[in-house]
Amino acid sequence: MFIQLRKIVVMAGNADEVVQKFSKESPVDGMDGLIDRTVMVTKLSREEEEVVVMIRWDSREDWKNWEKSDVHIQGHRDKKGQEPPACVVSTKVSMYEVQHVSQGKAFKG
Repeated sequence: MFIQLRKIVVMAGNADEVVQKFSKESPVDGMDGLIDRTVMVTKLSREEEEVVVMIRWDSREDWKNWEKSDVHIQGHRDKKGQEPPACVVSTKVSMYEVQHVSQGKAFKG
């Protein structure tokens, strides 16, 4: 399994806007190997919130296929030169190769 984490720090009160953007249906949803997308929020301070988008793939190769897809590349071309929304403080993207997963008793999959 391969996981991409996107951590977006925004000024307080703006997390819902980012959550909506990453929660709506997207071309990535139809890609082979996509397991799921999870969007999470936490309050960092009075001034900042963090939105974490976790995208799980069956493999790094499946993720690479998304990155190389025409629809993904065109999406980036369409946004080229656009500034991020003023409420965004920072964005960090990290990639992980999953080494181990343990299922708890509540797992229904």
